Amino acid sequence: MDALVLVVSIGLVLLGGGVLSQRARWPLPLVLIGFGILAGFLPFLRGIALPPELVLLLFLPALLYWESLNTSLREIRANLRTILLLSIVLVIATATVVAIVGHAFGLSWPMAIALGAILSPTDATAVSSFIGKLPRRSDTIARAESLLNDGTALVIYALAVGAAVSGTPIEPGPAVLRFFESYVFGALIGLAVGFAVAGIRRVLGPSRVLHTTMSLLTPFLAYLPAEALGVSGVVSVVVCGLLLSYFGPRIVSAAMREQSYQFWQFATYVLNGALFVLIGLELHPLMGELGSDWVEALVLGLLSAVVILAVRLAWSNTVPYLIRIVDRRPVQRTLRIGFRQRFPLAWAGFRGAVSLAAALALPTETAAGDPLPGRDVVIGVTFVVILFTLVVQGLPMKAIVRWARFPEDPREFDEELLAEQTLLERSLAKLPELTEQTSTSEEAAAAVRADLEHRLSLIHREEGHPEVAQHDDDESAAEQSLRLAIMEVKRNALVDLRNRGRIDDVILRRVQARLDLEELRLTGPPEEE
Repeated sequence: MDALVLVVSIGLVLLGGGVLSQRARWPLPLVLIGFGILAGFLPFLRGIALPPELVLLLFLPALLYWESLNTSLREIRANLRTILLLSIVLVIATATVVAIVGHAFGLSWPMAIALGAILSPTDATAVSSFIGKLPRRSDTIARAESLLNDGTALVIYALAVGAAVSGTPIEPGPAVLRFFESYVFGALIGLAVGFAVAGIRRVLGPSRVLHTTMSLLTPFLAYLPAEALGVSGVVSVVVCGLLLSYFGPRIVSAAMREQSYQFWQFATYVLNGALFVLIGLELHPLMGELGSDWVEALVLGLLSAVVILAVRLAWSNTVPYLIRIVDRRPVQRTLRIGFRQRFPLAWAGFRGAVSLAAALALPTETAAGDPLPGRDVVIGVTFVVILFTLVVQGLPMKAIVRWARFPEDPREFDEELLAEQTLLERSLAKLPELTEQTSTSEEAAAAVRADLEHRLSLIHREEGHPEVAQHDDDESAAEQSLRLAIMEVKRNALVDLRNRGRIDDVILRRVQARLDLEELRLTGPPEEE
């Protein structure tokens, strides 16, 4: 009964918080955390704590999977060095500096390193909620960093917690080996699961329910084996999602894609919102556990938050210049951006529920049976840092993005026009063959040809984006049959453009959505299963 009360309460908070956020134009995460704190005063919600295993085993795989499905694989490859530096080297640097500060405040080295690992990764949920509209390259870097840096941080966290519990020091050699094993084998497991899921979905048949069920299971099929083997489940889920994002257009139909998209859009909204509500609810039991240590936690938390932000800002204004000195290739010069454009990414170092879950997952006792020293302080510090990043860094984020004055990316519009033009040209080239295959009358084929040629003539206009084609509701069944046959030609052309690097994954998904709408209009609503 208590679980049902909690679920209904979170649902009501999500509903009320969503309405207030829309009308007041306040960031939804902050509204939900505030509502969660207020809800914690209600008698039937008192003592509710955020189960760390719920975040690490249920929320995290699903959210990472959805983010990876909607990330640009081409942009990741083009900016892989930057992403790896941010998600690995910057995480290690941040964890090191925070550990030094924590040790200066009296934490043992293992607990100080654990604190650094907990606070070093950015949160994918918070980043996507606050960062707003960015150019493709900057958006991909921010998202990919927040997807991968959890893997780095959780490896450091496991090593530090093991040392804190056992009382043994961390040995650099085994730690480095463990890190590489975690990443490499996590990626291999993600690839294996991704190929297996792609194969399964090819033989599932036309059932939209089965495909949606398979989509729901996929992130956990990638995460659980990796974690069971002691490697990075985060990396496994992200690699699996990127692989399926690449193969998705060929193995998922329009109806299946539409249902799956609606499901994941709803599910991730609920999961994201529930995380922020639970963070707010967690404040009440946390204050009870801290007792007189809350002052130390507050001071160390604020100092850690400032240090984390300082390290990130220093990184964004030193490492790019070092790269320019080392790498002087002409292609590298095309990737350079100024201070204004780098600043939003540096500022967007939000921490969220994953950090809090990792802090709450700290063992309560050492191997000798003694209370784990510093545990409550670490949890309190984590909560303070999360609030600091969401409030102090989150509130001005949209203004900072506007101040950055990101230049328009002409490639995005050009690639979209290229896709539309290529699809229409391929359709016209294949039209005689398709007309014969579908036994379409010359009159109907002429009407379809005239429509395709008219749409092709509009491609070179300068204003706006290509729109979904509008057709008469009374067009003949022969025309509809021919148009459906053309759909396959268009989809193959679209995937071919993406595979040859002519268009980005983001453009593919955008044009694909328009093709899906057109196909569903021609076929009508799918039958209920």
